[in-house]
Amino acid sequence: MESQERMEGSNQKNEGAVAGQEQAYEYSAKSIQVLGGLDGVRRRPAMYVGDTSIRGLHHLVYEVVDNSVDEALAGYCTRITVTLHKDGSVSVDDNGRGIPVDIMPAYGKPAVEIVMTKLHAGGKFDRKTYKVSGGLHGVGLSVVNALSEELSVEVRMGGRAYSQAYRYGKPLSGLAVKGPAEGSGTRIRFMPDKGIFETTSFSFDILTARLRELAFLNRSLTISIADEANERTESFKYDGGIVSFVKYLNNGKNVLHEPIYFEKGKNGTVAEIAMQYNAGYMDNIHSFANNINTTDGGSHLAGFKSALTRTLNSYSEKNRLLDKDARLSSDDVREGLTAVISVKLPEPQFEGQTKTRLGNSEVKGVVESIVSSVLGQFLDENPRIAKTIILKAVNAARAREAARKAREVVRRKTALEGTTLPGKLADCSSKDPKACELYLVEGDSAGGSAKQGRNRGFQAVLPLRGKILNVEKARLDKVFKSVEIMTMVTAIGTGIGEEFDITRARYHCIIIMADADVDGAHIRTLLLTFFFRHMKQLIEQGYVYIAQAPLFRVAKGKSTYYVYNEEKLRILLEHVGSEGATVQRYKGLGELNPEQLWSTTMDPEHRILQQVTIDDTVEADRIFSILMGEEVEPRRRFISEHAKEVVNLDV
Repeated sequence: MESQERMEGSNQKNEGAVAGQEQAYEYSAKSIQVLGGLDGVRRRPAMYVGDTSIRGLHHLVYEVVDNSVDEALAGYCTRITVTLHKDGSVSVDDNGRGIPVDIMPAYGKPAVEIVMTKLHAGGKFDRKTYKVSGGLHGVGLSVVNALSEELSVEVRMGGRAYSQAYRYGKPLSGLAVKGPAEGSGTRIRFMPDKGIFETTSFSFDILTARLRELAFLNRSLTISIADEANERTESFKYDGGIVSFVKYLNNGKNVLHEPIYFEKGKNGTVAEIAMQYNAGYMDNIHSFANNINTTDGGSHLAGFKSALTRTLNSYSEKNRLLDKDARLSSDDVREGLTAVISVKLPEPQFEGQTKTRLGNSEVKGVVESIVSSVLGQFLDENPRIAKTIILKAVNAARAREAARKAREVVRRKTALEGTTLPGKLADCSSKDPKACELYLVEGDSAGGSAKQGRNRGFQAVLPLRGKILNVEKARLDKVFKSVEIMTMVTAIGTGIGEEFDITRARYHCIIIMADADVDGAHIRTLLLTFFFRHMKQLIEQGYVYIAQAPLFRVAKGKSTYYVYNEEKLRILLEHVGSEGATVQRYKGLGELNPEQLWSTTMDPEHRILQQVTIDDTVEADRIFSILMGEEVEPRRRFISEHAKEVVNLDV
């Protein structure tokens, strides 16, 4: 909005200059605006919820739930229920103490109304009501209220139920006694403002991921979610806390030992850590501060990594488990590590209202000290586990060196060939990454058709021969030796591993195009596994898509139809009539000629693309481990449980 305003002002000024009339704008006290109440939130919502996309929309729910969780942290709440209602609204109900309803003398209004209508109003500032809290800014509920078309709050306390309704952040009436009530708690129901958010449709899966995390982080707290429209429900309660979290994350993986768990406080900060190594090659570390998922890490994560590296090196040297002068790097000691770091502190300093990074510098030293002492003692007391972990890290170090050498071979080969792009890539003429598309096509035959049928201006085609390496079972050094993968990496341009740089991506639309059969599904899964493990930012930025190729061609008279699944085929035949209709089932993309491939799968006007997104990183990691990992039994169990969900199975 600011850019648009500046542009409009510039245009007006230019028009004045053309007319020979210079216009001077007075900058005085009249130019200063003071936004009252919650108007500032409505004018600049991104300052408070991050953005107005689906991410910001779900942040509204998190703000309300976090207040209920704070009641649980204080020891007063044991149950939280989130409901997605059919009308598009969301409600959050807890059995905490309830937001106070007594009158605040300074305002002459009930405390609940002040909390709902004024920024920086809450019980998080005095360290008495809440010793530990995620919502320290006191803006959560008022922001949700400001960005909602309608909101109602119901408070149960003292045998009564109190209620108040709001519209666009403003009270519609005073706080009223609704009637008698049992127990205590707060229920907030709100309808997000369609005029502010790009979408107001909540994702059950996205919310479920966050609620599951909160249940893991708050031992024995019951958190439930229900979707009325789709009749879906989930309920979470984990008496094992973050140990259960680590076991969940390692489900389907070959673990090397039982989880290591410790909890210790220092200088007012309590660090709770659970960790477990598996035989895999990727690390999976989640950090939290006062229950907030710090996806960008921060001082607590830095302290953990530093202590882990130093402690394992110290133990190795003391017990002569390393060659002379050899040192394990941070990457080495994190290979195959699954860990959850949860810190609780009275005054967390989050970077921004969305709280994705912890900034307290003193926490790094506290966590480092705790991990060094407790983990060091554990290793001394459990030499067998210690030796297993060190051996895992030593092998990782050797693989890292092998990967470095393999990377150098790739560089030298590229330099000798005098080109940075693979020969099998049919590139597009446009050099604007935002406009360019890369089709990763299964097989040379389909690749040839795609090259002929594409729009050469913005569509590039890279045929892939056979199934690529399963990176779930391979270290990075093997990845560098995979011709098909390195051809793909070179074409995309970002590099992988420590050299990955998303700003070098040559295409902002990468489309996986494989046959609509079992082999095609396997190839898609292999490619998605690679992107998730080694190029996750491509998915997070929305660059990765899956093309939907037609499964059937139906010809009747002079009309031709392309159908993408059996259900739509049935509907089509009912509509046009099956008599005289010829149905052809495609066994692969290679059966489509260039014109057919263009019109059905590559033409932006008619194609069907599915954007690959990560609604639940934890669940995605678990699924990839089960489907593509070494362990057979979890995969067999998964297939058995989900067999009835398969729509098309080509046998």
